[in-house]
Amino acid sequence: MPLTLDSSLDEALGPTPAKTLNRAFGMQSVGDLLSHYPRRYADPGELTPIRELPLGETVTIVAEVLSSSARAMRNRKGAMVDVVIGDGIGKMSLTFFAKNLGAAKWRSEELAVGRRGVFSGKVGEFNGVTQFAHPEYELFDDEDAARRRADARAAVLIPIYPATASLQTWQIAKFVVRVLDDLGDVPEPLPDAVRRREELLTAREALDQIHRPKTRNDIDPAVRTLRMHEALTLQTALLQQRDAVRALAATTRPARPGGLLERFDAALPYTLTPDQQTVGEQVAEDLVGAWPMNRLVQGEVGSGKTLVALRAMLQVAESGGQAALIAPTEVLAGQHLRSIAKMLGPELAPLVMPTLLTGQMPAADRRKAALRVASGQALIVVGTHALLGEKTTFADLGLVVVDEQHRFGVEQREVLRAKGSSPHALVLTATPIPRTVAMTVFGDLDTSVIRTMPAGRAGIQSFVAPLAEHPGWFNRVWERASEEIAQGRQVFAVCAAIDTTKKTAEAGALPAAEGANGPRWGVVQLDEALATHPTLGGLRRAVLHGKMPSDEKDAVMQSFARGEIDLLLATTVIEVGVDVPNASTMIVLDADRFGVSQLHQLRGRVGRGGVPGLCLLVTEAESGSVARERVDAVAATLDGFALAEVDLELRGEGDVLGAAQAGVRSSLKLLRVVKDSGLIVRARELAEAILESDPSLDAHPGLRAAIERRVTDEDRAALAKN
Repeated sequence: MPLTLDSSLDEALGPTPAKTLNRAFGMQSVGDLLSHYPRRYADPGELTPIRELPLGETVTIVAEVLSSSARAMRNRKGAMVDVVIGDGIGKMSLTFFAKNLGAAKWRSEELAVGRRGVFSGKVGEFNGVTQFAHPEYELFDDEDAARRRADARAAVLIPIYPATASLQTWQIAKFVVRVLDDLGDVPEPLPDAVRRREELLTAREALDQIHRPKTRNDIDPAVRTLRMHEALTLQTALLQQRDAVRALAATTRPARPGGLLERFDAALPYTLTPDQQTVGEQVAEDLVGAWPMNRLVQGEVGSGKTLVALRAMLQVAESGGQAALIAPTEVLAGQHLRSIAKMLGPELAPLVMPTLLTGQMPAADRRKAALRVASGQALIVVGTHALLGEKTTFADLGLVVVDEQHRFGVEQREVLRAKGSSPHALVLTATPIPRTVAMTVFGDLDTSVIRTMPAGRAGIQSFVAPLAEHPGWFNRVWERASEEIAQGRQVFAVCAAIDTTKKTAEAGALPAAEGANGPRWGVVQLDEALATHPTLGGLRRAVLHGKMPSDEKDAVMQSFARGEIDLLLATTVIEVGVDVPNASTMIVLDADRFGVSQLHQLRGRVGRGGVPGLCLLVTEAESGSVARERVDAVAATLDGFALAEVDLELRGEGDVLGAAQAGVRSSLKLLRVVKDSGLIVRARELAEAILESDPSLDAHPGLRAAIERRVTDEDRAALAKN
């Protein structure tokens, strides 16, 4: 019987290869293996002598191992393998890094003196010697095999697959060829008419040409076809999920004349911005719709998303329904509660009894808060993960508000939604998301954007302090901070680590590049250094980081908000939600250790009132490096949506989409949400048309099979929880 895409790897290759592929990549089926695409192709017809290798280019050579040794590294963890290879005329070195000496010895033994093979990598130079660092390679079994492989490679491209230390690209290629040779018919995800109109290959042709192209001209049509398969599969799955939510019955939550919402709006001391009004109307309509609201609200830091969410909470409260706002940190949850209570004022607050429920509260306070929630006395509940606990129950949960969606796992959100009967869901994010990313990640949510900012903001100026070129500017940064404090203003200084001696990085900081040192500054080291500063040393200074007890963090933040602290040394715990109108200056040390969106979020902590904002991005990153590009990009614009596009270009889709989007990430193999934006839009329109005429996909069995194969039950659960 020929293999199908759903055939198990055990059936296709045998138990040992199946276990190896599962352990390395989580593969289980033939379809899993065949969607593990080559990341590039080596051209064996251009095998180059070692003496003629061009620096900086990726090449493939045939050579023999002349020496091989393994050693532990001196100044850092891990081990190295040093290999010298030759082609009979020239010599070059190969360098491999390993986690430990055992792994290094294994590699050295595999690359034993006398072994011959094909080596492929980027040509570098170290101490005047030509070098490959971590090259791909395949060792020949014997001279006959060497000749056979050399002859074969003269005619076809060599696919180079993403590999692991235990599973080389050559082994993967052999498995792929075996499976392709035994593969039967491949179902077509695309309707024939669409495939012909778009000039795409059949599914079988696409798989053959991407894995074993005869020429480079075979590759692009295969990639275009498979990208369309990915886009259509994902968009159809997202729209199915949206339709599944719309099939649920919702409790309508209308506002009534003279009710809580109308009274709140009448008491507002300012007018809603046009975008707040528009989004507010969309949310209000959703709350009286036939199915549960499932809406994402994007808005710049300080654009008034919390106000939009509070108005929705009050509309739900008018029918006795409860609203739960879940925040990623204790600090942010406390800030939200105080902000909501302040906006409600003394007349409305007692009617809805906003209540805080977090895991770090004293036991007696937590029990009292939980009782208010369970009895329905508290109509607005703000909390962290504590809202997810089994002991936390709601009388009538009508609305779930998730703040900072990208900081909160999908499983946790679903637990909260399950505490009500199809509650409405409102997701807030201050991280602007490019349109195609929103369509790809949040394709089952309706989206709204708040772009206009409230009046009265003084604005923010941003500057880079490039210490690599101007080391003296470091002192000027602190002089500038002193000048701001002398005018009665307050200053944030943010570090990527808590304590550099203990390597305690706060969640969210980017890891050091290979071979690079960790962050120079932690809040502990900065506090010690500023203690002897001639001006700042005598000012009111405090430290804030994620390892501190919750009540201590809250006390520091409240003290800073009351103006009792001049200079707050913090980690990214203050990234979102902290609102101190008198804070004028944000200093970010080791700014290259943060992502574009993080830097933009941090900058948004200042310039929130009538006080002009100043953001100083301190970095030692060299000009022209990717790390420096991130910092320079943030300083160049305040437009979060423009920065989101830059972020995507610099970091790639995988990082931007986020690990929480399990179903999306596992489905994106070739699709690129910026480069392929037009394709995604076409796939969305096609998916809508297909589902409108064929909701169960009975007439599109190939597409239905592709969704079942690519978007597993687990992935669907992840999509359902967005």
